[in-house]
Amino acid sequence: MTEGSQSRMVYLSGEMVPEAEARISIFDSSVLLGHCVTESSRTFQHRPFLLEQHIDRLYRSLKVARIHLQHTPAELLQITLNVLDANRPMMATGDDCWIVHNISAGSLKLGPGSNQVNPATVMIFTNHLALRGWARFYTDGCHAVTSMSRAVPSQTLDARIKNRSRMAYTIADAEARLVDPDAQCVILDIDGNVSENKGGNLFVVSDGELRTPSTDNCLAGLSRQTVIELAQEQGLVVREMKLQMYDLYTADEVFFTSTPYCMMPATKFNGLPIGDGCVGGITQQLLAAWSERVGMDIVAQAQRQI
Repeated sequence: MTEGSQSRMVYLSGEMVPEAEARISIFDSSVLLGHCVTESSRTFQHRPFLLEQHIDRLYRSLKVARIHLQHTPAELLQITLNVLDANRPMMATGDDCWIVHNISAGSLKLGPGSNQVNPATVMIFTNHLALRGWARFYTDGCHAVTSMSRAVPSQTLDARIKNRSRMAYTIADAEARLVDPDAQCVILDIDGNVSENKGGNLFVVSDGELRTPSTDNCLAGLSRQTVIELAQEQGLVVREMKLQMYDLYTADEVFFTSTPYCMMPATKFNGLPIGDGCVGGITQQLLAAWSERVGMDIVAQAQRQI
């Protein structure tokens, strides 16, 4: 990433402004209520990946969150591509970027009522995709640790609404890191079933099958869906089902999925080795298939940042 004197540009409610000048009101619903939906996508070789699908999911979240956006999906897609084009010169060869959407219900009038009264605040920006912190996990695997806190029940807030209210996830992640500073959290639901990670989904490999929690209690992740598609292309059986800690302790392989790192192998769960304690063959097979799909070596990109 070459910064120099050039500044990244941010789209903010109809204007393209330098990153340092992007400001929102302290009365914005995202600040006062955390009433804000979000999407984070990424590029591969400077080209957006699954951007249209991320925008489609964003509009589903907007509908359920009762946030009314003045743009059509096609218009928002073009605005996003304009932001990416404006910032593409900031990406060095071999680097990629996040593409982030935050959309709130706009400025609020304090008092009774919760309906949107002003235009939505639309925030779209890119940022350097820093992979260094995850790079060694591709070969060594991470330590998956259950948090003390449980997932917010879907009866309260459906996990399929991708929102910017991330406190529950942040606390769960901090709790896991009390056990291991490098831990990646596994969040359980109130019934003790595996839900998700702070920013991603989870898979286990057992008896040659790929198993993952259903979306009853976790985000319907696009990286999750990509793994399901890749696995089916590889002739692997994929089952969406309830998983408990026992299933992770006794799995042959475990890995997380998320937009920035795509797949993160885990080789230890709550202090015990997963399988033989090494990154598993099916995990490696799926990572290779993902790299082939996007036309670049995902692992090598991250490891170049070390």
